[in-house]
Amino acid sequence: MNFSDYQTQSRKTALYPSIGHGVIYPTLGLTNEAGEVAGKVKKIFRDKGGVIGAAEREALKGELGDVLWYLAQVCTELDLSLDEVAEHNIEKLSSRLERGKIGGDGDNR
Repeated sequence: MNFSDYQTQSRKTALYPSIGHGVIYPTLGLTNEAGEVAGKVKKIFRDKGGVIGAAEREALKGELGDVLWYLAQVCTELDLSLDEVAEHNIEKLSSRLERGKIGGDGDNR
């Protein structure tokens, strides 16, 4: 599946309340789901010595899917495609790599 198809298909299930601007709800959902990914990774290191087995991979795949769903909705609310966001990110990272600025801090390096 490609990003464009995913974004279109996922939008059919985007039934969430309007709480002001349309970007608010999916942005809050995105941060919540990203936190759930982090929590699962934390528990893998706390409880399983950092070993990521099949069950942990499946659980993370589910949570990462939720992150992707919310990301797609944020993009749609902002009239952006996942494709253009991905392309922009690769261009930014490639530029940093070429300039020797892949590490460090700050958005504008």
